Order: sequence, then C-alpha cells, then structure tokens
Amino acid sequence: MRREVFFALQAAFLLLVVLSLYLGHDQLSQIAPSFLKPGHAIHVNATSSSVPATAHSTQHVETISSTAAAIATTTSAKVTGTKPADNAVPIPTVLSTENRTAYVAAIMNPDEKKRPRLECPAFNTKRYEYLAVQDDEGDSDPSGIQYFFALDLRECLYLLPRLIGSIVEAIRFLGPQACALSIIEGNSHDGTAEVLEALRPELDALTTTYYFKSSDINPKQGDRISKLAELRNLALQPMLDPKNEKLYPAEANTTVIFINDVAACADDLLELVHQRRFLGADMTCAMDWTYVGRDPTFYDVWIARTLAGGDSFFEIPPDGNWNSAWNLFWNEPTARERFFAHQPFQVFSCWNGATAFTAKPFLEKKVTFRAPRKGECMQGEPQLLCKDFWWHGYGKIAVVPTVNLEYSDEKGKQIKEAKGFTSNLVGAEGHKDDTIQWQASPPEKVKCMPDYGHQFFEEWNKTQPGV
Repeated sequence: MRREVFFALQAAFLLLVVLSLYLGHDQLSQIAPSFLKPGHAIHVNATSSSVPATAHSTQHVETISSTAAAIATTTSAKVTGTKPADNAVPIPTVLSTENRTAYVAAIMNPDEKKRPRLECPAFNTKRYEYLAVQDDEGDSDPSGIQYFFALDLRECLYLLPRLIGSIVEAIRFLGPQACALSIIEGNSHDGTAEVLEALRPELDALTTTYYFKSSDINPKQGDRISKLAELRNLALQPMLDPKNEKLYPAEANTTVIFINDVAACADDLLELVHQRRFLGADMTCAMDWTYVGRDPTFYDVWIARTLAGGDSFFEIPPDGNWNSAWNLFWNEPTARERFFAHQPFQVFSCWNGATAFTAKPFLEKKVTFRAPRKGECMQGEPQLLCKDFWWHGYGKIAVVPTVNLEYSDEKGKQIKEAKGFTSNLVGAEGHKDDTIQWQASPPEKVKCMPDYGHQFFEEWNKTQPGV
C-alpha cells in the first residue's frame, strides 16, 4: 500500500513539474492595453485602423519597421538606415532609460559584458559562409527574405542579451536585408516589451526587416492549444500578408527559424539552417533539455515522436515516472546510434526549443498552426504541424543532436558543458556531416499521450481530409 502511494505521489509531482515547465515556456498571457481608448486609431503599415474596445475583443498592437515598408515598396533598391516609423505604440515604462539602453547595447554588441549571459565561443564562419546572401557586389541581396526569424516571448528580459543577441549576430552573418525578425510579445511586466521596441532604430540601421507586435491572447484562459497556435500564426503573419508577397516569393525558398525562449548561440541557429540545406530537409530541430533533478532531461517529450515506431523519445509508464529519461531512443536503434554519434536522424515530429523549416507549405496555404480536430488525439500544435507536413509531402523532418538548448543562461551553460557547444561538436576531429536516407512514409501509428495515464497508438493520419 505504501509503495502504491509513493508511486502515485511521485507521478503527481513529476506531472506538476512538467506542466509548470510547459506553461512557463513559449506562452503569452494577456496584456491589458490600458493606454488605448475606445475607438483610438493606431497606425499599421502607415494606414489608420480603429481598435474596437469591447470586453471580449482581441486587440493586437502592431508596429512594423520603416525598413520593412521600404523593402515592400521596392525590392530592387538598396535600403539604408531609416528613422523609426511614427507608428510606434506607447509601452508602459518599467525600466530606467539607462537600463533599457544597456540591454539594447548588450543585444547589439556581442562583446558587451555589462549584462550577464551565456558565453558562446566564436564559430567557424567557413562552415556557414555559403548560407550568406550576397549580390555581385558582395552586398546583401534585398530581392527577397530568405531567413525569417520568429518568436513568441513573455517575461524574459534577462534572456534577451543572449537570445536576441544571437539572432542579431546570425542576421549580420547571413545578410541583414535577406532576413526578417518577427516577435510576438505579451503579458511582460519586466521590461521585455520596452527593450524589444527600443531595438527598432538599431535594426533599422542594420537594414533588416523587423516586425513587433503585442497581443492580449492568453493561453491560460480557454482552449490553450488553440491560443498557442494562434500566437504562432501571428508570428508568421507578416510573411503571409499579401501586401508583403514581393518579400516572400516561393522561389526564394525562405527558411523559417522559429525559436523558443532559450539560451541559444548564433551557431546553434546557423547549424539548424545549414543542416536543413545540407540534408535537403523540410524541418530540422534542436534537442532541448531541462533540469528536473541533478541531471539534464530531454524536455519536449510531449511533442517529439520517433520515426520507426512513432513513440516518445523515452519511455514514460502509466504511473508517470521519468526513471527512464536517461534511456533515449530505447526502442529505435538507428536514432539511438546517430544520436550518440552526433549525426542528424529522421523523426515523425519534433520542435525541441528551436527549429528551421521551409516556408513553402505556409506560403502555399497548405498548413498552419492549429489545435486538434474533433476526434483527433489531444496533442500540441508543433506535433500537429509535423503531422500536416507529412500529409502534404514534407516529411523530411530531422533532429540535429549537435544543437543542445536550455531555457536560461545559467542552465544553458550547464547544458553546453554537459553536451558540448555546437561549434566544438561539429569541429571535433573526425566529425563529418552525414546524409540521411530519408524514409518517404511515416509510421503507421503514432503514440497519443493526452496524459501519462492514457497512452495509446492511433493511425498517424487520423482526421486528415479524405481519411
């Protein structure tokens, strides 16, 4: 009897830990735009629109950099630094001017030391130089956006120097005019929104396209998966807006780099893009980790599924214990072998803190982030995206085990020490990039895990149109 009670308590504790971690990452809560009065006009893309002030309305406040407007008007002209557009929205002040300026400086200058962050080593520029977009004169080619960085952020001020700083470093390397940065922010009371808005002049001067939006969508109220999907779609909305179609032509083969609130180095992001290009993949994912105890544990176990059996990355019995979390890919030898050899391997689904995927099925209006349909397994919007990718012929989905991420600077340092920095792993003696023998068909059945006590396998394509 005592043994049963012990296991029940253990399972309950682990479930609470995992739920708190999942709810704490990559989710936006309500921002009350109290500064907007009923019928107050704001400017979106230099056009006036009215924000209805009803009790149940969802209000989105969008500000888009003048650089974006300039490129949208003409994609052949060189873009130079411009002043912020006059459509900036007031943001409640939390930080002092000095503190806000210091955060912006830390983001824009990788050598700035006043704000603590995960220290990243210099990466091998030759490995990634073919990814940089340049014209015949050696300048960044503004004919279209080839790299679209997307984030949903909430209450992560202290992570911004590392996270956004790494994105800026990657943008500089890839070519600022070939990149766009889209951020959805919400419910931040720590100054996150202030810093993200204050970045506008710097990113304009860099001549990159910057979209910034605050939303009052709250995943903690109502259908959580639907709202998380809506927030992710908001981050991609500028890419899908018809008035921006010249920026995102299908032939540009735009890569979306969607990143959670993780402590990532620039080479983590570049490696995901490189492996997508090198492997001919439709999607590449990192490995993300958390510290439930002393040792790191793979984090995104609810989303990620293997290829051979459609199973979770490690076994979780019905009592919910994570005693086997160390035993990754216990029932898939190929994935296990390649994981320990630091070589990419194909999976059915992944997200894992950061991912790089083709924009084509989005631009073709074939897929979008969504919630489960009626009769479909209760699962997260990233897993459903992978399912829809497979359905439309985009099943080349791979995990890149040389990219290891955590959700804070402190724990991120521990993960890099335990698993290795990306540059060190790919630059190790004897390491060579290896291709994947892609499997064209997904597993017949995939594990459904609405909760630990209810785990079962169902047809991978259940509820797809025509099935």
